[in-house]
Amino acid sequence: MIGFIQQLYQRIPLGWLQLSHEKSRLLVALSGIAFADVLMFMQLGFQTALYDSNTRLNRVLQTDIVLLSPKARNMQNLSTFSRRRLYQASSISGVKSAEALYVSFITWKNPQTRREASIQVLGVNPEQPAFGLPEINQQSDKIKFADNFLFDKGSRGEYQQVIAQIEQGKTVTTEAENHTITINGLFQLGTSFGAEGNLITSDQNFLRLFPGRQAASINLGLVYLEPGYDPQQVATALRAYLPNDVRVLTHEEFIQFEENYWQTQSPIGFIFGLGVSMGFIVGIIIVYQVLSTDVNAHLKEYATLKAMGYHNLYFLAIIFEETLILAFLGFIPGTIVPLGLYYLTRTATNLPIYMTLTRALVVLMLTIIMCVISGAIATRKLQAADPADMF
Repeated sequence: MIGFIQQLYQRIPLGWLQLSHEKSRLLVALSGIAFADVLMFMQLGFQTALYDSNTRLNRVLQTDIVLLSPKARNMQNLSTFSRRRLYQASSISGVKSAEALYVSFITWKNPQTRREASIQVLGVNPEQPAFGLPEINQQSDKIKFADNFLFDKGSRGEYQQVIAQIEQGKTVTTEAENHTITINGLFQLGTSFGAEGNLITSDQNFLRLFPGRQAASINLGLVYLEPGYDPQQVATALRAYLPNDVRVLTHEEFIQFEENYWQTQSPIGFIFGLGVSMGFIVGIIIVYQVLSTDVNAHLKEYATLKAMGYHNLYFLAIIFEETLILAFLGFIPGTIVPLGLYYLTRTATNLPIYMTLTRALVVLMLTIIMCVISGAIATRKLQAADPADMF
C-alpha cells in the first residue's frame, strides 16, 4: 500500500500537463462542461420548484384525511362531490369532524394596477382551522364578515402598494367576478406553476362570490381524527364504507397525489426531465471533442510510449486523469453561475428555487459520469493505434 502511494506521488501528472499546455483548448472544455452543468442545474431546479410549489397548499392543509372526487386531477383541476359524504364520514369510529373546502379560480382586478388577473380562491369554515399557518388561523375572524378576504402576499404580480396598505392596518377593495370584495388581511403561501396567487375567505363568502355554486357540492373534504387513531386505518375504513363517487387519501397520500400529477401527467414535468438529459448529452459531446482532439494531437507520442513497452492501461489512466480534472474544474463555474440564476428566477417568479447540497452532489456525479463516458469513447482510437503505422 505504501509502495503504491509512493508510486502515485512520484508519477508524472501527464494528463494535467497535456491539458494545461493548450490553455485555449482547456478553457473551451471547461466552458462546455460548465454550460452543461448550468443547464442541468437549471432544469433540476425548475423541476424541484415545480413539485415544491404545487404541493405547498397540500402540505399546509391541517388535516388527517382528505376526501375528493375520483375525477380530480390536481388542485387546479378538482371536481365536486356531495357534502353528504362528510356526514357519512363523521359516523366512522375515530373521526372527530369533517369540514368542506371550496376551491376555484376567479378573474379579479389587481387592486394596484386595475388589470385583470387569475387567482385561486379557497373557501373554508372560519371556526375550524384548515391551514397549518398561524397567520391565517389568527385572522379567521376577519373572513367572517361579508365579502372579506385574506390575500397571499407571495402572489406573483405587482402588489407592493396593496401589501403596504394592508400592513398599515388599512383595507383594500377591488372587483372580482363583478362583485366588490375587501382585502383586510395577509398571509404567506406563495405562487406555483398552477396558480399565480391565493385568496382565502369563509365558505359563505365563497358561495356568495359564486352564486351558481351549490353549497352541497364541495371540492375537498378535510377529515379530522380523534387523538390516538391511525390515519391509515381510518382511511381504510372510510374506503370500505363510502361509495365509489369519493376518493379517500391520507394527508401524505394527498401530497403525493399532487406531485404524481406533475411528474407523470403534466407535459412540463417531462420537459424538465428531458432538459436534464439534453444537458448531459451536450456535455458528453463537448468533452469527447476535446479529448479526441487531444488524443489525435499526441498520437505519435502515445505510439512511441507504446513501442517502449507501456500498456494500454497506462494511456487509459492518462485520459481518465484528464476527464476527472475537467469534471471538477468545470463543475466550479457550473455551480457558481446557477446561484445567480436561481436568485434572479426566485425574484422574478416567487418560485421556491434554491441550491441544495443534494442537487449539487447529483450534478457533480453526473458531470463525472459524463466526462468518464467521453473519455472511454475517446480512448478507442488510442487503443487501436499501432506504433508501426505512426512513422
